[in-house]
Amino acid sequence: MEAGKYFLDINQLVYNSLTETLSIEKVDQMFKESRKWQLIAYVLIPLLLFIKTHVIAAILNIGAFFFEKRISYKKLWGIVLRAEIVFIVVALIKTFWMLFFFDDYTLKDVQVFYPLSMLSIIGAEGIEPYFLYPLQVINAFEIIYWIVLALLLDKALKEEKGNTGIKIVLTSYTPALLIWVVAVMFFALNMS
Repeated sequence: MEAGKYFLDINQLVYNSLTETLSIEKVDQMFKESRKWQLIAYVLIPLLLFIKTHVIAAILNIGAFFFEKRISYKKLWGIVLRAEIVFIVVALIKTFWMLFFFDDYTLKDVQVFYPLSMLSIIGAEGIEPYFLYPLQVINAFEIIYWIVLALLLDKALKEEKGNTGIKIVLTSYTPALLIWVVAVMFFALNMS
């Protein structure tokens, strides 16, 4: 994430975006204040990732329980951590894609662009704000994430045919993701 901020010069994009509606003095003051809170962001991001991976591991644990498969929570958490590499790759691809294929981009372009997503196919123009996130979530990398989770689950469960992992992912993680997306949409709708 920090590499993307550096290479894409996010601070300059935010600055330019804010100066369209606020005075330069007010924007400078906001940037000065935001630097004070930057340390909290460095702590908060790993904490949120820690919580996210534990929640996903717990959801997969419930799915494994319903399929009567025994796997330790520690193994499930390790599986989720390894699968998260998919999203690190997405961040790198997004950064390089923006650098090499976008000549002139704005802050909104950086916010709404997600490689190989439904939103990148149909475009963000004319889309209601509460539909942006769901259209970003529908992407090729999410499916790759499901497959990686399923393969790692099958390996941990020592499944020969390899279809128990995908069943667990599709019946536990996928509905939980759908609930999450609906909740985000609800909050976005209420905020607008």
